[in-house]
Amino acid sequence: MSQPTIAFLGTGSMSGAILAGLLRAGAGRVLATNRSREKAAALAQEGVEAIALEDEPGGNRRAAAEADLVVLGVKPYGIVDLAREVAGDLRPGSVVVSIAAGTPIAAIEAVLPEGVAVVRAMPNTPSHVGLGVTGVAGGSRASEADVALAVGLFEAVGEVLVVDEAQIDALSSISGSGPAYVFLLVEELTDAAERMGFTPEQAATMVQGTFRGAMELLAAEQLPPAELRRRVTSPKGTTERAVAVLQDARLGEVFDRATAAALARAQELAAN
Repeated sequence: MSQPTIAFLGTGSMSGAILAGLLRAGAGRVLATNRSREKAAALAQEGVEAIALEDEPGGNRRAAAEADLVVLGVKPYGIVDLAREVAGDLRPGSVVVSIAAGTPIAAIEAVLPEGVAVVRAMPNTPSHVGLGVTGVAGGSRASEADVALAVGLFEAVGEVLVVDEAQIDALSSISGSGPAYVFLLVEELTDAAERMGFTPEQAATMVQGTFRGAMELLAAEQLPPAELRRRVTSPKGTTERAVAVLQDARLGEVFDRATAAALARAQELAAN
């Protein structure tokens, strides 16, 4: 099915990024629900069949009934309740995709009919500009074709890794939360440039251009980042001195602790 009908039940930050990227890629029929009529009107201008739940309280059920692929786009605490709400309206053979952190597939499967497959996905926000990274895992009832359908959805907005569900939370701590790590580094280096006397505009140009250029160079050269770092770092030069300070800070240990904290939180969400 090259152009399935897709329903987004909830268009928050993450699901909204996926929806926007999908529209940029040229999707087929797309339905979307959200709480307000104002947001529904904005989505309608983008070619989405938008449903405002304040006007149509049963809008989630209607959208689910008309879709081949149903994306549960609400907060993790509401995922199972939303799945239960639309369970009786889903088409046999349809695929339900959850993008919620910490909600296991089994919890969603438990409230859905046997003929409905569940796929769990963990996208990241660069999907909004077509440069996302998404991990996808099929549930116990998901066939290869079901997983492929979900993969096709997320390939429209970036790269996709098919993994076991046991790896999804760990993946989330890297690629899911990863953009925030990058933005934090950009923020801190920009602040450092301003403290050196550059204007905010100059600092932003230097730092954002450097990050963008470095990643393009990494992609173009297809060499390990350690090798590219070595090429920038002249012996006894300025960069070598700066890198030594960063290495003394034991950044590897810092990232180990950060990703472990993210993983622990995902596990807490699953336990609750």
